[in-house]
Amino acid sequence: MTEMVHGTVPVQTGEPILPRWWRTIDKTTMLCILLLFGVGLLLGFAASPPLAARNNLEPFHYVIRQGVFGGIALAVMMITSMMSPTMVRRLGVIGFVFSFAALAMLPVFGTDFGKGAVRWYSLGFASFQPSEFLKPGFIVVAAWFMAAAFELGGPPGKLYSFLLAGAISVLLALQPDFGQASLVFFSWGVMYFIAGASIPLLVVIVGGVVGLGAVAYNSSEHFARRIDGFLTPEVDPTTQLGYATNAIREGGFFGVGVGEGQVKWSLPDAHTDFIVAVAAEEYGLILVMIIILLYMIIVIRSLARLIRERDVFIRLAGAGLACGFGVQAIINMGVAVRLLPAKGMTLPFVSYGGSSLIAGGIAVGMLLAFTRSRPQGEMEDILSRRAGG
Repeated sequence: MTEMVHGTVPVQTGEPILPRWWRTIDKTTMLCILLLFGVGLLLGFAASPPLAARNNLEPFHYVIRQGVFGGIALAVMMITSMMSPTMVRRLGVIGFVFSFAALAMLPVFGTDFGKGAVRWYSLGFASFQPSEFLKPGFIVVAAWFMAAAFELGGPPGKLYSFLLAGAISVLLALQPDFGQASLVFFSWGVMYFIAGASIPLLVVIVGGVVGLGAVAYNSSEHFARRIDGFLTPEVDPTTQLGYATNAIREGGFFGVGVGEGQVKWSLPDAHTDFIVAVAAEEYGLILVMIIILLYMIIVIRSLARLIRERDVFIRLAGAGLACGFGVQAIINMGVAVRLLPAKGMTLPFVSYGGSSLIAGGIAVGMLLAFTRSRPQGEMEDILSRRAGG
């Protein structure tokens, strides 16, 4: 069978790691990630000085921290992208075990930093959010379970992965963090669908999720308040959604000018959850469209490369990582423009946040590792040989 590498020359045996990595990596996706991080630093210069002033810190304190965390994230991304799929799977399993344990112990040792949701560990010099690191690990473990179900005599991996997603969602809902819980279930649903789930079964699962949402609305004041705020026809101009909506409206097509925006002085989360409002006000619709385009390129290119992959585990894990990455961006921007209820979710590689940046680096590094071009025969070659044999 003729072995080929899609889009590159065949990988030579004994070739050094760096040249092989550079030849097989998806350079366009990596460039888009670097551009997103650059946009995040640019917006950090605009959004973070007001927060630094309120906390009596140097004007660019948070920009410097974002640069440090981002540098670590990019280094982790590069290293992870050089790993083989087997090594990535091992990393995912180990990371999942530790982050799941950390998530389970949050009610005892965690803190809410005055935000009403116990999601972080305070380390003194920084904070650690286990759910950010749990997501890529869960996707890898769930894909491993589902792929094992395809083996002869394999375990009921789809059931195991579903139970795991349910357990994680319960722990996240108890914080409460319904946004991350929905993202975990969405990533699982993507992989489950690709693994061959029946449409009626998916409809039943969606119905169950809607039912759980109704229960959460009736039992959680935090959840009900956010849903009510989203459904109300009038937006309170003194709320975060009100400030963000007004900033986007004021920005128009070209923005009000660099440094001229006002929303960063009113929004406490202008540098994290509502960073796109700062982008829209100061740089206008043009920059927002560029950001959206970069996310689209990353997701579409990754899925296009995964279509060629015949390894079930790589295909499932890669699709879960790519879609989870894209949907997190959609949720963040959807909240800012009031298309979705308010959720505490960062914009990947753009928002400020050490846990978000480093965990994003791990997730994208895994995705780049899965989408690297590998020697494998074309499907047409395999079919023709079987027919001829």
